[in-house]
Amino acid sequence: MRQTEKPKSWVVYLMTVHGKPSEGRAVCDQGEWEAMESARPGYHTLLQAGIATEGEAERVARNDPAGSGLRA
Repeated sequence: MRQTEKPKSWVVYLMTVHGKPSEGRAVCDQGEWEAMESARPGYHTLLQAGIATEGEAERVARNDPAGSGLRA
């Protein structure tokens, strides 16, 4: 019997570098984010979750979509 894979969702977050918040944005899938958040709660700052595709997440990370309030 073949398992069906859950559709991935993607997140965009602000990285913390050397213990300090940075302006660097990163993209990962929801599972990776959950693992990072579990290991170090609150270390990185989640900007947006539930993004349908990696390409869209990359666009969100590079841009400030109208009305999102994300910092560029």
